[in-house]
Amino acid sequence: MLTVALRNLTARRLRLIGTFLAVFLGVAFLAGTLTLNATLSRNFDNLFATADSGVAAVVRSDTLIASSGNGTPLGGLRAPIQSQLADSLRTVPGVADAQPDIVGYGQLLGADGKAVGGNGPPRTAGNWIPSATLNAYHLVSGRAPRDVPAGQPVEAVINRGAADAGHLKIGDTTIVQTPLPVRVTIVGIAGFGTQDGIGQVTYAGFTKSVAENYIARPGQASQILIAAKSGVSQDSVVGAVSKALPPGVSAITGAAYTKATTDAIGTAFLTFFKGFLLVFAAVALLVASFSIHNTYTILIAQRTRENALLRALGASRSQILRSSLGEAAALGLAASAVGVVGGLGIAQALKALFDAAGFALPAGGLAVTGSTIAIALLVGVGVTALAALSPAVRASRVAPLAALREASVGETASGFGRVRTPIGAVLLVGGVALAVAGGSLALAGAGAAATTVAVVMLGPVAARGAVRVLGAVVTGGGRLAGTTGVLARRNAARDPRRTSATATALMVGVAVVTLLTVFATSVKASLKSDVDRSFVGDLAVSAPGFGGGGLSPQMAADLQKVPGVAAAVGIGQGTASIGGSAENVTFADTGKLDQAVSVDVRSGSVAALDGGRAVGVSASEAKKHPLGSSVSVVYPDGSAGTVPVGLVYGPRGSFNGFLLDTAAWSAHANQVTDTSVIVKLAPGTSIAAARPAITAAVVPYGSPDVQDRQQYADAQASGVDVVLTISYVLLVLAIVIALAGIANTLALSVHERTRELGLLRAVGLTRPQTRALVRWESLLVALFGTLGGVALGTFLAWTLVRAAGNSTAIGFAASPTTLALILAAGAVAGVGAAARPARRAARLDLLGAIAQE
Repeated sequence: MLTVALRNLTARRLRLIGTFLAVFLGVAFLAGTLTLNATLSRNFDNLFATADSGVAAVVRSDTLIASSGNGTPLGGLRAPIQSQLADSLRTVPGVADAQPDIVGYGQLLGADGKAVGGNGPPRTAGNWIPSATLNAYHLVSGRAPRDVPAGQPVEAVINRGAADAGHLKIGDTTIVQTPLPVRVTIVGIAGFGTQDGIGQVTYAGFTKSVAENYIARPGQASQILIAAKSGVSQDSVVGAVSKALPPGVSAITGAAYTKATTDAIGTAFLTFFKGFLLVFAAVALLVASFSIHNTYTILIAQRTRENALLRALGASRSQILRSSLGEAAALGLAASAVGVVGGLGIAQALKALFDAAGFALPAGGLAVTGSTIAIALLVGVGVTALAALSPAVRASRVAPLAALREASVGETASGFGRVRTPIGAVLLVGGVALAVAGGSLALAGAGAAATTVAVVMLGPVAARGAVRVLGAVVTGGGRLAGTTGVLARRNAARDPRRTSATATALMVGVAVVTLLTVFATSVKASLKSDVDRSFVGDLAVSAPGFGGGGLSPQMAADLQKVPGVAAAVGIGQGTASIGGSAENVTFADTGKLDQAVSVDVRSGSVAALDGGRAVGVSASEAKKHPLGSSVSVVYPDGSAGTVPVGLVYGPRGSFNGFLLDTAAWSAHANQVTDTSVIVKLAPGTSIAAARPAITAAVVPYGSPDVQDRQQYADAQASGVDVVLTISYVLLVLAIVIALAGIANTLALSVHERTRELGLLRAVGLTRPQTRALVRWESLLVALFGTLGGVALGTFLAWTLVRAAGNSTAIGFAASPTTLALILAAGAVAGVGAAARPARRAARLDLLGAIAQE
């Protein structure tokens, strides 16, 4: 039977090309994802291990303010410590050197005056550590910065990656926003470990005194780095140093510090990145499984007589089953092996895609691990075997005598259809009920999953009627397509299982596209609605909405002085520990806030927040912190306090969370950055008249865009478009697999109907009509799958938005134009998928086709 299975593979090479490609593409995407993730993990590990190789110990505060997020450093934001502690630590036995390390925000402007850096990566600045052993950066050209007389541009070293991106060189003068604009002269170019930097992270290094003035506070540092004397272990240094530390400060080994940093990157970035890509790999493999299943269903039906003869010659059911599964496993293994190699190209393509979107990743050779190869091979073979299991079982159940005639797929599967229909109906009713009634993401997700499975199971039930209706509509009742349209409609409707199975792969891909599109449309519509309801200013100046930096609070003060400006209100974001957990905090000048935004006051008043006397909470947070209660707050500088709740407001965009007065936040934060400045013009001042003066006033701050209401709303939603674009590109692979499945099924169908097509040609069907017949059939199948995918994806998006809306301000919104474009694209792709099978059908030898049994 093994020989039979291998001969089946070699005898039907052309028929299995589509299955091979489906497995290959799915496994290649999976292998590429795993390879890229392994590469990134290895590169980050090596990068930080090299950069921190001289650090024996790190002294830092025990007070962890927040986890990573909102611009906080990797590993979380810790309270500062006294930099003079380094002086006493240098005298500890075993310590060779101790240097204060100041790390903070610093946006470098390029030669064109624009901000340098991509989407996501931090923009950092700090003190240039004079010890080459302790400094993660090393000079590649130029010299270290020195203190200069007051009034002159300060000196700075920048990383080479930032220098290249900003077209900057030694001797150039530019600005680093900390967020206060600091005019600097570049005196050195540095590398980080073996790289030009950490991806697109930018770095500017000042002298310690300059860093204290602009990034920290005099006498403070983020941490202290310690080098050990020759022959002294890291553990010994930590033990000795710990005895000299004040309460609230502790030391960890350099190895532990490096591991914590790389673990933080994994938690904050790589885990999400890996999960994001694996979702698309799973979608690609799922779509591939439908294509594989459909192919083997047709092949098994075509081999009915062959399998019957084997049974008559003494082959057992288990032998037939093992032979069919062995054939599928062998094909899956071959395709998976090639897919692993193809994964290298996919990994490079994924990296290029994210680089193009502004998410530049560290460079380095690809890391192909044994686990990546094993997982890819196991998944590829497993998916192929599972997809072929049902057809293989049906093949093993064919009775020797009854199977001596040819049987259609529908005939061999009728029993299963009687079982799946009621199960699918129960799942559909239960899934929709859960999705509609679900008050949480978990319940909504369960309902959505059950509904999706039900739609797939009930596909054959809906296929016959749906195809007939679609055929009547598309062909105009036969008037547009004539006889070929009628025949195509009947061909697609006479075997609903095959039609459904062929269309399901496309349906899944289109459903995911529709889900993302509708959800993104809902988010964007909600963000714009937030702006429409809350924006009461006339113009806005905002930092990049996705991965951008911040604006100096000085900008609002400068704009307040521009003629025609009645008020300029800065609004910023930060993170604090509130009630024991890291929380998003919005801060603004609450005394003038009503001139910038309309706060949805539920209880209390905005005036209660003036001067930091109280804190505002969004409606969702008010369930834990009601009006009049007190909340414990640990601020970025490590100081703690208790503040009463004086305002409860409805969530609107960035205001979801906690709201503080700027004065209260500034007293406890070393660097205060605004995310936007809302400008209210004086009565009688037009936007056209005020805009040039405001644009000129923000030039020293990197020339951020000055936006009207519509532009500001679009900017708030711009991040959604970036993620959506990446998602669309990734989903193209799933759609390609689905279309390859349609083409493969049509090709097999043409082979199966060779005699039928020959008879049609004999009674007058021309070659162009034969091609049209196959194209019309493909169009109907593609429309059935696309319509089902659009409907399912829209329902899933509605379920997700409804569940998310319980804790956010997202409302459901769908664009009919976009959905129509998705439908049209599916139809065009369906016609394209039929090109090769249509040509083959038209080229059939007429006499040979009639003679075939």
